[in-house]
Amino acid sequence: PQLSNLVCSVQGVSESKRRFGEKMVFKRYVEVGRVVLINYGPDAGKLATIIDIVDQNKCLIDGPANLTGVTRQVIPYGRIALTDLTVKISRNARQKTLTAAWTEGDIQAKWDATSWAKKLASKKKRATLSDFDRFKVMVARKQKSSIIAKKMKELSA
Repeated sequence: PQLSNLVCSVQGVSESKRRFGEKMVFKRYVEVGRVVLINYGPDAGKLATIIDIVDQNKCLIDGPANLTGVTRQVIPYGRIALTDLTVKISRNARQKTLTAAWTEGDIQAKWDATSWAKKLASKKKRATLSDFDRFKVMVARKQKSSIIAKKMKELSA
């Protein structure tokens, strides 16, 4: 019961919904081997793997450091976002074991293929644009909309 409360509280499912038998819509559970995205702190934007569950509020994560740059650390659940990806590892797995599981599962490539990762990459790219780059994007957008407008006018006429 305590573990299910933990899972539900992290996923935002209220106790009343769980009690009355409504179907849980969440598929991402806090579990050993779950790949997470760190959303706050010095490692924000990096991927990591849950290695162990410390308590109701914290878990132990590891990058692996040689692949993602995240060292082994305890982090609160509020600072991570659960992804759909999982790695087959045992509890408190060594760095070497974790690295092998990541490369075997091709986790980085799977992550890069998700729409979530693509959206983050485009946001990052947009944030690094200079004023002139933003101007070029605006001009290209205007040209595109004028071409579309002309074609639509031709089709309707």
